[in-house]
Order: sequence, then structure tokens, then C-alpha cells
Amino acid sequence: MNFDAIATAWAPRLLSVLRIMAGLLFLQHGTAKHFKIPVVPMFAKLELMSLPGIAGVIEIVGSLLLIVGLFTRTTAFVLSGLMAVAYFIAHAPRGFYPILNAGELAALYCFVFLYIAAAGPGPWSYDAMQKKK
Repeated sequence: MNFDAIATAWAPRLLSVLRIMAGLLFLQHGTAKHFKIPVVPMFAKLELMSLPGIAGVIEIVGSLLLIVGLFTRTTAFVLSGLMAVAYFIAHAPRGFYPILNAGELAALYCFVFLYIAAAGPGPWSYDAMQKKK
């Protein structure tokens, strides 16, 4: 078996791994804002009804849905949009280059979520289990 055959066989599974890991990593943004886990000083006095507070709720709910693979395409599309908005509100005004405006992570999440929205959840997901029934 050559590398191409192995890569082709594992690609759907790795899509599931990408979705799960992106969800787990993204979950930290919401938990830091609302549960103070981990503690991030700039979120110490965050108000629920502020823009970052509402984003935190979307981050928590969206991440959990993404991790289990439920409503994956819609969830990933919403999260992609959230990250695009976050980039243009919080990062782009600080300068053009993402490496200088601290927007690399927001931009990367935006495109990872957009890819997941297009590619779907992969085989290890609640959505895939529902299709089998």
C-alpha cells in the first residue's frame, strides 16, 4: 500500500479529528470568557450582553456541537462567520498584516471552520450516525 492510498483511506477520519480538535481548542475561548477557565485577565470583567460576551456564548455552544459533530455544517459556517467578524472588528484595525495585528488565529479558525462547513463532519460524528439510521 502506497502513501496515497493510506492518505485517501484516512482522509475522512482525519477530517473528524480536525473537527474535534478545532472544537476543543475553540472551546477554551468561550470557557475563558464565561467560566474563567483558563483565567484570562482581559476577560475578568466581561459582561454577558457585551459583544465579547455574546461571542463567548456562541463559542461555547458552537464548540460543543462541533466536538460531537451535531449540525456540523451549519455550526461551522456560523463559527466561520463569527471569526471573520472578530478579525475585522478586533484585529484588522490594528494593521494590515495578521502577524502584526494578532489576527492569525482568528483568520485560521475562520478558514478551518469554513472548510468543515463545506467538507462536513467526517465519519466520527453524531451527524454521520444519524445518516446511517
